[in-house]
Formats: sequence, structure tokens, C-alpha cells
Amino acid sequence: MKASRYVGRLFTFAGMKDFREQLRSLVDHALLEDLGDGDHSTLSCISNDAKGKALLKIKQDGVLAGLEVAREIFLYKEPSSRFIAFKNDGDEIKNGEVGFEVEATIHTILKSERLLLNCMQRMSGIATLTKSYADKLKGYSTKILDTRKTTPNFRLLEKEAVRIGGGINHRFGLYDMIMLKDNHIDFCGSLERAIERAYQYVCAYKPHLKIEIEARSIEDVRKIVEVGKSKVFRIMLDNLSPSQITEAMKIIDKKFETEASGGINLDNVEQYAKTGVDFVSVGALIHQAKSLDLSLKAVII
Repeated sequence: MKASRYVGRLFTFAGMKDFREQLRSLVDHALLEDLGDGDHSTLSCISNDAKGKALLKIKQDGVLAGLEVAREIFLYKEPSSRFIAFKNDGDEIKNGEVGFEVEATIHTILKSERLLLNCMQRMSGIATLTKSYADKLKGYSTKILDTRKTTPNFRLLEKEAVRIGGGINHRFGLYDMIMLKDNHIDFCGSLERAIERAYQYVCAYKPHLKIEIEARSIEDVRKIVEVGKSKVFRIMLDNLSPSQITEAMKIIDKKFETEASGGINLDNVEQYAKTGVDFVSVGALIHQAKSLDLSLKAVII
């Protein structure tokens, strides 16, 4: 096995200053949930200072994601751990390969085992599915976006997995973009009123925020083009067919960024890309992904 060269890449998201700090908070809460008052299985039969080695074994083909998360978990919980990567995040992997080797106290290895596997299996499944979509879009200008349809308290790593798989992260939360959807528009009273109020809010309080608005019909598109100039930066074309989006694109005439959303899957994503829309957003990248089979196995010397 050949070890990969680690260049110290730190994960980054738009609007997120410190991925490592947030990851460590996630790790602390996850381990608290798992450990309770102690890992009694390990405490009962293994001495505190015993050292050990383990390998990440790959048991299913796909795209690897979360290897750097695993490294961060071990180095955070035991800075003297020795971690050797044989793969990189984003690599295509095959059943029977080895992802990494770790040497640490056995207590650290066993306490961290389930957490890192849960993270890596979930992330690798998301990255694998995302790559399937990204591959479908090769040759088109359209890019794939994720959504906020994520697992509570695990969005940090689910969106990182999308990025590893070749997708682009949409807004991370409610705070880093104004996105006026159907309920905002209906509660506000009209599409025009929602745009104007949002624009006034941005000018007064959050000048860095961009405004995206949902169009549910061709008539909505016409209204946004008329009243949204210099106020709206992207139009979401929601639940419109590829033929309707083609019509909408002619009306928009590249004056706004465009995003298609709703009912998009692996079977029809290419039809949407053919319309020339800038982005397609697919919640299924995360909520329909199936975890990959990985295991952490002790090396007996």
C-alpha cells in the first residue's frame, strides 16, 4: 500500500470561518451521546496505556469521503496518534482496498471507531450519489447544488460530502442568503411585495446578502424579470418542466442566475441541463443517499 501525501487541507464553506472548530464540537457531542459514563467494554478488559493499530477496510465500491474527518477525530482526541492515509477524499474506491492506518492507544481507537465509521459511511454514500449526478452533467454548463434537506446537527459533514462528490454547496443555513420561497411569498401577500421588502431589508441591515426568489409559473418569471432587476440575483424555477424552463430562460435572457428545482433525479437531470439553466438543486443528494460499507479492523502483531 502506498501512503498518500497529506497537504493539510482545511475544509471550508462560504460563510463558515472555522470548520475544524465546528467539527470538534460535533465530535464532542457525538462522543458524549455514545460514551455516557464510560466505554465499559474497553475499560473492563484493556489497560489504559495499551497501544494498538487499526486499518480502515473498504467493503463496497464508491467514492471515499470523510477520511480527513477521521484524521481530525484521532488527532483531536489523541494528538500523538499516527495516521497514515492510503486514499484521499474524493477517490474512487473498490471493495478490498484499505483507506488508512492509525496507531494510537486502544482506548482512543475503540472510543472513536463507531463515530468515525458513521461519519465516513454516510459521507461516502453522499459523495458516491453526488458523483453520479455530476457525471451526468459533464459536457453541460449546469452545476449540481445541494439543499437544506439534511440531518439535524450533521449538515456540516453532509454538505462537505456533496462537495467531495463534485457538487456545489447551496446556502448553508437561513443566515447566509435570502431565499424567498412559496410560503414567504404567500404570507407576504405577493411576489412583488416580497421582493421589495427583502430588498429594503438587505439595504438597511445586511448589504452582503443576495436575494433568490422562487418562480412557480411562467407568469411569475415575467413578474420577477420586471420588478427584480438589480434586486434579485437568482431565480429558482420550481417544479417547472424542462420545456417550461426553456421558455423561462428566453424571458430571463441571462439577466439573472437560474436554478431548477423539484422532481429532478438521475433519470431526468440531463433534460434539465439541456435547457441551459445555471444550476439544478437536488435534495436527494443527501436524503436519498445510501451509506457505504466500511469497517475498522484491529491489526494483530
